[in-house]
Amino acid sequence: MKRELLAGNNAVGRAAIDAGCQFYAGYPITPQNELTAFMAKNMPANRRVFIQAESELAAINMVFGASAAGARAMTSSSSPGISLKQEGISYLAGAMLPAVIVNVQRGGPGLGNIGPSQSDYFQATRGGGHGDYRTIVLAPSSVEESYTLTYLGFSLADFYRTPVLILSDAITGQMAESVKLTKPDVKKYEIRSKEWALTGCSGRKKRIVRSLFLGRGVLEKRNLQLQQNYRVIEKQEVRSEVYNTQGAEILIVAYGSMFRLAKEIILKLRNKGKKIGGFRPITLWPFPYKRLSLLVSRNKIKKILVIEMSCGQMVEDVKIGVLGRSKIYFYGRTGGEIPAIDEIMEFIKRKKIA
Repeated sequence: MKRELLAGNNAVGRAAIDAGCQFYAGYPITPQNELTAFMAKNMPANRRVFIQAESELAAINMVFGASAAGARAMTSSSSPGISLKQEGISYLAGAMLPAVIVNVQRGGPGLGNIGPSQSDYFQATRGGGHGDYRTIVLAPSSVEESYTLTYLGFSLADFYRTPVLILSDAITGQMAESVKLTKPDVKKYEIRSKEWALTGCSGRKKRIVRSLFLGRGVLEKRNLQLQQNYRVIEKQEVRSEVYNTQGAEILIVAYGSMFRLAKEIILKLRNKGKKIGGFRPITLWPFPYKRLSLLVSRNKIKKILVIEMSCGQMVEDVKIGVLGRSKIYFYGRTGGEIPAIDEIMEFIKRKKIA
């Protein structure tokens, strides 16, 4: 297989095409426009449906309709656009409909700016909209992972009948890398048919897809069904990466594009004899609490530095995993600003972390 130069947003589009995405609805917003442009060209070329909707609200509800009819459906946007889609995502979750939703994060709140950010972590990992629901959240840190995790996302969405969120950012989405695109093994997620899909009821019993349950106790029953599904996901779909943790007493925790930066810092400090390693959650929900906890216990980690392009949203989940056994530090930039390695090295020195 030949290597090719590919940008992250286009890798997401390639994955969607290869995974059999049949319907895409989107609305332009920077910094994800390359993905919409890619889908505008390649979905019709592959005899699939592309729609540039009149708004983000229209796009997510079109995805609801396509998914209800059994199609593999997808939308993408950036932070303010994803906020507008939250009601529709809640409807998808309530109706137990699969969909892939891509968020190429930018600075906020409000319209903010078009710089890279990771400040949608709470929105992504806590459901985002109304009701007791969750979405699987996959966070790529490279162009190659933008492909593999998006491809995987379609299988997870169908298998668990749930929305799956690909949480990218302006760095990961717009940078280009030389990659070999390899389809992940998704055989264990194969399903025979979508027996719930609205495909026409001629000759069979009618099917109903809905998130409105007015009868006494009926909505609670659906919520408990969702929670049971989430417990299975929490058990089966946790993904993470460790880096240079042999003998580590200090740990840097970061996700997405910031873990690339963390790896450079770890190498620099390792070369100075520091006992430091890295931990990256790949699934932000379900968060790898047990794996982080085990690493902290096994290595007797004394200090943890969390790096984010936010005001410290992932710190809460790190604290849950650590349970007070390590001192936690945070370094972040927000508002579309990118942390610099030299700044973080100086912070580590000043705080006497390593």
